Amino acid sequence: MTTQPITIETTVAAPVEAVWDSYTTPENIMQWNSPSDDWHTPSATVDLREGGAFSSRMEAKDGSMGFDFAGTYTKIVEHERIEYDFGDRHASVEFIPEDGGVRISLTFDPETENSVEQQREGWQSILDSFKHHVES
Repeated sequence: MTTQPITIETTVAAPVEAVWDSYTTPENIMQWNSPSDDWHTPSATVDLREGGAFSSRMEAKDGSMGFDFAGTYTKIVEHERIEYDFGDRHASVEFIPEDGGVRISLTFDPETENSVEQQREGWQSILDSFKHHVES
């Protein structure tokens, strides 16, 4: 199993302020944070500062399974970058303004239970859901 970080990306057709707000506020997170239509996020908390904690409860809509995705912010540069630790793993999210929108580049340390491809697909699905939420 590789320990190389995984990077996923999308470009959102919206101003960076709107993209940032949608990525960092609990009310928005609960709208987009799911990999598919049969999952949802019924609760989310955000303390958006270095050393602040976050948590999102992700559950299958049928109640068959769920988990908390939680961690601590390690670096915040408003409208540019968010870094966080979750368990013994790390992730960074870059917000890169481009013509017509914002490119989001998210890099995360993989876990060992699922294949790299499964993790890439799952995280990409959530990022695609985010793009859809912001653009609709």
